[in-house]
Amino acid sequence: MVDTVITIRKALPADAWSIAAVHDAAWRDAYRGIIPGRELERMIARRGPRWWGSAIQRGSRIVVLEFDDGVEGYASYGPNRVPALPYQGEIYEIYLAPEFQGLGFGRGLFKAARADLADHGYTSALVWALAENERALAFYRKLGGRPVREAYERFAGESRKRVAFGFN
Repeated sequence: MVDTVITIRKALPADAWSIAAVHDAAWRDAYRGIIPGRELERMIARRGPRWWGSAIQRGSRIVVLEFDDGVEGYASYGPNRVPALPYQGEIYEIYLAPEFQGLGFGRGLFKAARADLADHGYTSALVWALAENERALAFYRKLGGRPVREAYERFAGESRKRVAFGFN
């Protein structure tokens, strides 16, 4: 008999390398062909283990999905960064290693982030996704998110539409 342990827990400083590896793989998978190549590489490089370690040390809200003894996904979240939108909290990122996508683990990370936000008084939440990232759009719709705003972001001189989904 094989026992596999899957947990979602608060990120620890020792997780920085693993989170950076998940970030690297997930961003390449999600954004290749959407964010211009050099800009994508630059954005990935900025979020290495040192960056993640610092974020964890500063107390950023980050949870990880641990599969056996390895971190295979993460979510980061906190207060809404767009005060004009009537949502208290925001899920900044949810990413899984590509081989762990489509198995329900993203839903688990989303629920854990929402529960922690609610525990801190943020009963509604917002999440942004690039409009060309069809998997992300489908994921947030399936979770019950409603598109509430569109905006544009520039990447290496190119403009990309992003969509905010609201959750009450």
